[in-house]
Amino acid sequence: MNAADKKRLLREMLYARRFEERCYEAYVERKIGGFLHLYPGQEACVHGVMEAAKPGHDYVITGYRDHVHAIQCGADPKKVMAELYGKETGSSKGRGGSMHIFDVEHRFMGGYALVGGPFPLAAGIGKAIKLQGGDEISICFLGDAANNQGSFHESLNMAAVWELPVLFVCENNLYGIGTRIERSTAVQEQYKRACGYGIEAARVDGQDIETVYEAALKAVDYVRSGKGPYFLELSTYRYRGHSMSDAGAYRTKEEQQEWIKRDPINLFKERLIEAGELSEEDFQSLDKEIIEQIDRDVIPFAEESPEPKLEELEKYVLAENDPWVKGGAQ
Repeated sequence: MNAADKKRLLREMLYARRFEERCYEAYVERKIGGFLHLYPGQEACVHGVMEAAKPGHDYVITGYRDHVHAIQCGADPKKVMAELYGKETGSSKGRGGSMHIFDVEHRFMGGYALVGGPFPLAAGIGKAIKLQGGDEISICFLGDAANNQGSFHESLNMAAVWELPVLFVCENNLYGIGTRIERSTAVQEQYKRACGYGIEAARVDGQDIETVYEAALKAVDYVRSGKGPYFLELSTYRYRGHSMSDAGAYRTKEEQQEWIKRDPINLFKERLIEAGELSEEDFQSLDKEIIEQIDRDVIPFAEESPEPKLEELEKYVLAENDPWVKGGAQ
């Protein structure tokens, strides 16, 4: 990874952080309704993995903490924000909201509110790729708590049996909503669970984007070469509560401060400064530019876009040409 790539990745992570913080503000202003699950603290995970993959070519699916994943696949941030606002110009036409971002054009196959829901879909995408003889891979981002769902084990088993091109990426942030992992999970090192199905697996520091990138390169190459599925566990931490209604009172201040010391953006920034590839002034200028861009382009687009029409409530929800919907099927 050369200096230009590193600075671009730093910008992308910082953009994700500021985008999510702006989502927080809009929610507090009651401009975003429903649920909202934010990503600050985990930026090195999706950015490191997607840097090793082929965004827009490979298929990506994830859970409901999905805004940054969609953007990193190539989704327009304006459309993502408009979806959070429930607007017609949103990536799901305002019908999905925060937990159901979708962008088929860039092969982001959705965020899903149902815990464990993406696993069988990711395996199904992998099966389709294999049947069609494509060189794409299916990338499934998942949280540690979702791994206790039956669909996790069923999907890993069949992915191994059929040697499907699926990369399972576990963003292990130690908590399932407010329950710490040791209170709910017998085997806390998630990659070991995948080994039970004969799947190649590894665990690395999810706060260091270069470490994530190197591990993801190995994982992506393994899956794309036709060797079957791979499970990559990334140790990370979310700096905000599970959702906007969660104050995070179950976590100690000491624990939070320890993880804040390893903020993925600050770690990467300091490394670039030490290498002489960036200055603090460069970073501050970049930060200002990003904030201004979001306030100038993204927020106005969401706020000024039209609401979905009441008479079109079912549009894009029911298949208009499906004979079963029209009552013509027997």
